[in-house]
Amino acid sequence: MAYTPEMSLEASRTLRRIAWALGKPMTQTLGFVMKNITLFIDPRKICDKCRDHSICRECIFSEQNHKSYNQVFQ
Repeated sequence: MAYTPEMSLEASRTLRRIAWALGKPMTQTLGFVMKNITLFIDPRKICDKCRDHSICRECIFSEQNHKSYNQVFQ
């Protein structure tokens, strides 16, 4: 298992409410949010600051893997 930082109370409450809206457990909801964060963050900014180029082919922020709004919500 990867390192899991503790969440603030506010972050936990927010995640819980998103999970309720999606009808999913918080663990699945967190995964969904992380997989779709590229809708809200410019992936070029992530790539420019990245310190680990060993997984670029699999990275959700890479140009070939980046998801647009239309790909997620069709």
